[in-house]
Amino acid sequence: MSPRRFALTPGEPAGIGPDLCLLLARQAQPQVLIAIASRTLLAERAAQLGLAIELLPVTPDAWPNAPAAAGRLYVWDTPLRAAAQAGRLDPANAAYVLETLNRAGQGCLAGDFAGMITAPVHKGVINEAGIPFSGHTEFLAELTGTQQVVMMLATAGLRVALVTTHLPLRAVADAITAERLERVTRILQADLVGKFGIARPRILVCGLNPHAGEGGHLGREEIEVIEPTLERLRGEGLQLVGPLPADTLFTPRHLEDCDAVLAMYHDQGLPVLKYKGFGAAVNVTLGLPIVRTSVDHGTALDLAGSGRIDTGSLQVALETAYQMTAGRPQGG
Repeated sequence: MSPRRFALTPGEPAGIGPDLCLLLARQAQPQVLIAIASRTLLAERAAQLGLAIELLPVTPDAWPNAPAAAGRLYVWDTPLRAAAQAGRLDPANAAYVLETLNRAGQGCLAGDFAGMITAPVHKGVINEAGIPFSGHTEFLAELTGTQQVVMMLATAGLRVALVTTHLPLRAVADAITAERLERVTRILQADLVGKFGIARPRILVCGLNPHAGEGGHLGREEIEVIEPTLERLRGEGLQLVGPLPADTLFTPRHLEDCDAVLAMYHDQGLPVLKYKGFGAAVNVTLGLPIVRTSVDHGTALDLAGSGRIDTGSLQVALETAYQMTAGRPQGG
């Protein structure tokens, strides 16, 4: 099988994203990996890190068809809006960050890339620039015209998908409607089958309230929304277990035979997953017409330019994207 092309976006220029790309380039990849980034930024960061990485310019007019050798990195040059310094955020470069994501996403839609892998962005500094932005997931949903997407993080032995993502806690209960829960569950089911090759997924579903509502004494969302929705989907043949109390769901007895956990909100499921596999986990956006994976950590501004970082999560993100597109045509 011939190699496929993948887009790699380094994210926040002041963070560790550029470092991750350069450190990764020390080893050859089995696929064609193209960093969509400022070539100047990468050259300056490589000098700061003491890395001898050859940056090979590429353009959409002449995509490479063979993986770069160790010590080389393909770069689709995307100019910074202002000079970048490791560890120092600058709202002036918010548009640069979004341009790299836009190029990668549009390239996937056009079939130039089989998938895209993203390093962390800093949401706050993008918003400080006056650009509404709540995360990669929402940005790519809008870019691809996707009505509903699902954030899922995965590490060895555990996948956790989310019904709601970046919402204040007081807004979560109102956001968990029967319609939203059904859409998210269907997307999770479809991508576990279609992109991960699991013929009949078994999904454990968290309740929203402590003790899954304890029969209505600690909240009625389980009785009025979650259980009726799950029962309806079970009638179609989906293997859904729950709603279960989140404090007991994440135990070996329950997780042993499950393919994914569906949590109601961000900090219900992700702390467990990150405790289990931080630094070796991947963020996957489900429901998109393209493949997108990402690291499981933030920009780590204090470590940018230091060389004291671990590329493990980025490597897992790459490997997951490769696996999700195995046997599929370029851009498919």
